[in-house]
Amino acid sequence: MPKTIASISIENVVTSASVNQSIDLITITRLFPDVEYHPEQFPGLVFRLKSPKTATLIFSSGKMVCTGAKSEAQARKAVETVVQKLRKAGIDIKNEPIIEIQNIVASASLGGKINLEKAAEILEHTMYEPEQFPGLIYRMDDPKTVILLFASGKLVCTGAKKEEEVYRAVEKLHELLEEKGLMTY
Repeated sequence: MPKTIASISIENVVTSASVNQSIDLITITRLFPDVEYHPEQFPGLVFRLKSPKTATLIFSSGKMVCTGAKSEAQARKAVETVVQKLRKAGIDIKNEPIIEIQNIVASASLGGKINLEKAAEILEHTMYEPEQFPGLIYRMDDPKTVILLFASGKLVCTGAKKEEEVYRAVEKLHELLEEKGLMTY
């Protein structure tokens, strides 16, 4: 067991969704003056929520991408809230949204320093070029994630599709770093 407990914080959950029907974006912009829609620059409109604080891109195909949520549950709630608001305003959305988590980004602190030079030599699936980037890039197979490690003991984990995968990846890496003697406290 590692000497410290990693503190992990989910920073962003990216979700895709579809209502499997086309949506009139011009009507949405008339009904919701706060949405951002510049079709000459980008084909989707941006629908922001204050709670949960998220931004949902809505495309005329009925596909959506939601960013900014801090949990899987919050991401699902955000998409459902957007669809509910559209319906309430008179937009005819026949189907429930099919929601899929695409990526979870989390930050963590391991509570000690990491010897990145030694880690790059010992661990497989790493890339470390300190002249280019101050962190070590570690590709984990199970769970399938990419972790950016910094000498300070801080890290960023990306690529997970479930919150549980983030926690498992960070704990697994923490144990591996301890086992290989790559951490100092």
